[in-house]
Amino acid sequence: MEGFISGNDGGIKGLKDLKASLGDVDNYLNHNDAPSSSNDDDSKISFRSLCRSTTHTGPTNGKCPGFLQCNLVVLRKEDAFDFLLFCQRNSKACPIVDVCENGSFNPTGVTKSSDLRTDLPAYNVYSNGKLVQGNLSDVRSLWPSDGVAFLLGCSFTFDHVLIANRISARHIEMKRNVSMYKTNLKCREAGRFKGNVVVTMRPVKGGDVAKVVTLSCKYPEAHGAPIHIGSPSDLGIADLSKPDWGDPVEVREGEVPVFHACGVTSQEVIMSSGVSFAITHSPGCMFVSDKIID
Repeated sequence: MEGFISGNDGGIKGLKDLKASLGDVDNYLNHNDAPSSSNDDDSKISFRSLCRSTTHTGPTNGKCPGFLQCNLVVLRKEDAFDFLLFCQRNSKACPIVDVCENGSFNPTGVTKSSDLRTDLPAYNVYSNGKLVQGNLSDVRSLWPSDGVAFLLGCSFTFDHVLIANRISARHIEMKRNVSMYKTNLKCREAGRFKGNVVVTMRPVKGGDVAKVVTLSCKYPEAHGAPIHIGSPSDLGIADLSKPDWGDPVEVREGEVPVFHACGVTSQEVIMSSGVSFAITHSPGCMFVSDKIID
């Protein structure tokens, strides 16, 4: 797909004749077991309760459609400003949704009441840039007293929008986590924070690519439009069947791999930068906020 080559700033260059034809959604939803797009006010509260009770410990793709989903990064106060600057400089990969007060675990900007220590399905813990604990269900005992929590938007937020417009979300169809890959695109550095962009990949029919761009660009808090479409090798990805995080999904005949920037960039950067301590979500296991998307 020539003309969809991303630069390091995450923009799309050379996009020509962008057109979208939005079809009726009922037939697709009725025949593909797609998640409901109803933004029932109780759904995200009930889902966070399932996470808190460890009833749900897996990926959140397809959960609570209509609400903004978020990556989590918790750092000590000494690293918080540099990371804030990093996110500002790399907003395509790390779009800031909310930042908690020092020591707080209730993101009041996006929920009335929640606890970031328990209300995600699974957490990772990093020490000196190394993953030391993974898939924890509760991090209350590990939360630093000077911890600063960042919520970064996630592209799971708009999966139901794609489905409602008859565009496959293959990872949801296959009941798998989304595929995530480290790329050769360098992030802009900020203080000690440096590393490469991570992307998600969604297989899309060639004729639907423009529609995906049109729809996803409406959600800048959830990474917005793709940063690359087409050849994985241009991003330094050797084999789509071997993602660095998440699960592989089928790319069928007539489909094109579409790559969106991913908030797991923050975890790649934590590792590359040797950060002394960090708590994050486990990739694919997001925080479901109260924020309704249009």
